[in-house]
Amino acid sequence: MSLHAFVDESRRNNTYLLAAVLVDPGDLTRTRKALRRLLFPGQRELHFKKEKTDRRKLIVSRLVSIGATVHVYTGNCSAGEEVARQECLIALVNDLVDLDTRRLVLDSREERNLHDAQTIRATLGKRPSHSKIIYEHLESTHDELLWIPDIVAWCHGAGGDWARRVRSLVVKETAVDKWSR
Repeated sequence: MSLHAFVDESRRNNTYLLAAVLVDPGDLTRTRKALRRLLFPGQRELHFKKEKTDRRKLIVSRLVSIGATVHVYTGNCSAGEEVARQECLIALVNDLVDLDTRRLVLDSREERNLHDAQTIRATLGKRPSHSKIIYEHLESTHDELLWIPDIVAWCHGAGGDWARRVRSLVVKETAVDKWSR
């Protein structure tokens, strides 16, 4: 099964969270349509940080009913946010290779996308050449599936009731600590 992965991040205090939703190609259209139905008229994207509490609860409830498979990677930002991101990205890419993922879409961070591209190339370079992952950065307004990791990372990072609300979506959590290896 060739999966597609869509990735976004969140930060809570000194913890960096990288979330990846894994979607079977046969579910891409259905899931995008379900997400578009959550938009208000004129709204271009769901960005969880900007939503009010009651709306957040509704969105999470609908997201859980849609169903999703999300992996969350956490890293410590004590050496810097970019270091934490790249460590999380290395763990993610290694997992995606093992899962036979074909497409990786990351929420664009403009000029910082270069860091991701370098990390992905270096990580894939260590794997057998049969890896067929293609990757790209997109703005979250260009693909609704980038909204899922935004929502899950935000909720997971918030902890408490918010983390409980998305718990059924998070099938894997990996704490990445460069200095513990």
